[in-house]
Amino acid sequence: MTETPINQSVERAVRLLGFFSAEEPELTLPQLTERLGTARATTHRYAMALRRVGLLRYDAAGGIYSLGPRIVELAATALSGLRIIRIAGPHMERLAAELNETVVLSIWDGESPIVVRVADNTDRIVHLVVRTGSRLARSESAQGKIFLAFGGDGSELNARELPRILDSAIAVNTQTRDGIRAVATPVFQDREVIAAMAVVGTIPNLPGSETSKLAVRLRRAAEQLSAELGFLVDDERSTA
Repeated sequence: MTETPINQSVERAVRLLGFFSAEEPELTLPQLTERLGTARATTHRYAMALRRVGLLRYDAAGGIYSLGPRIVELAATALSGLRIIRIAGPHMERLAAELNETVVLSIWDGESPIVVRVADNTDRIVHLVVRTGSRLARSESAQGKIFLAFGGDGSELNARELPRILDSAIAVNTQTRDGIRAVATPVFQDREVIAAMAVVGTIPNLPGSETSKLAVRLRRAAEQLSAELGFLVDDERSTA
């Protein structure tokens, strides 16, 4: 069966939008032209078309493009269509209140984890603020490790760390320099990992052991969410 050819204009427009990131929220026309691999006039035509529909914004004073307001509307619509975000809310809020820590839900966008929901009702004097839409490190975040171990290329992980993650269903990432630690566990649907739930906080407040009470409670919350999504938890892995 012959694949339907992709419309080149649509493909280029999508690629152009994909050049913007949290690290590079603003780009010039020369930068876009170089990355798109087209003539400057061609890139300008695409940029103008995207500006007309609100997907790009242009700052004439600086000659800089950035994503437009229409992107926010589309992102909100896309996220609202993800059933897991709605269902996860009560589970995350209960966990955040019980642990007095920030709880984060991430999904995999094909390259790395993206934060889609945050429960942050901690009353600690010092706590971390995690923003929805944040992109996390692929293999150097607890959530990234979960996705790679259970649904991706486990070869990217440390050979000694991978079996521990698969056995405990817990991944830990500690940023010693920043004093931050994250503990994550998978959320399943139809036998596939569809999200990672994590507790994020400071190193003194979050134990780094896969068998800590915090890790056990996190796993239980994720298993309850998985069950609500239709995943039957293995008796051997379930935590009473």
